[in-house]
Amino acid sequence: MTETVLGLLRHGQTDWNITFRIQGSSDIPLNETGIAQAHTAAEVIDGSDWDVIIASPLSRALHTAQIVASRHGFENVEVEPLLTERSFGEAEGMEYTEWKAGHTDHALIPGIETLPELEVRVRELLSHIATKYAGKRVLAVSHGAFIRKVVRVTSDKQLPLEGQRFGNASLSTFKHEGERWQVLNFNPETLV
Repeated sequence: MTETVLGLLRHGQTDWNITFRIQGSSDIPLNETGIAQAHTAAEVIDGSDWDVIIASPLSRALHTAQIVASRHGFENVEVEPLLTERSFGEAEGMEYTEWKAGHTDHALIPGIETLPELEVRVRELLSHIATKYAGKRVLAVSHGAFIRKVVRVTSDKQLPLEGQRFGNASLSTFKHEGERWQVLNFNPETLV
């Protein structure tokens, strides 16, 4: 049976991460700390563990992926639009507490990608990875809300725990064998 491995690395820090602003599909670049986190992740990650590196097209993820790829001699990073962060529509740019307090029914925010819509996209990505990269080890750089949904889907809603946040430059791994994806290593902490 062919085993496919997916590593999901969250991008490094941005200025909006510091102020707890909702980024969503807004293209916010890495800050100096985020660039340093990407370099640290590149040092911690064993490049021989991966066959290919893919990334969300948003610059914070793509830049993180390029730093890791460069460190390990990968010639390119494949851009995968399915890895893009969840769109939060008109809530993007708001502070997280303001969003939570003022929008009790998040599905009503104009332009938001609902959680059921996000789950459809996550399942599409997992199917795509299992098909296009069957038998390979794929390191993918993406975003917190997207990775959270992948973890929820692959763990049968057992992870992450309520209130658990994904640190910038954290890495969790998953495997596909037979017909099913499962969590190999759940690590919401920043790589150090």
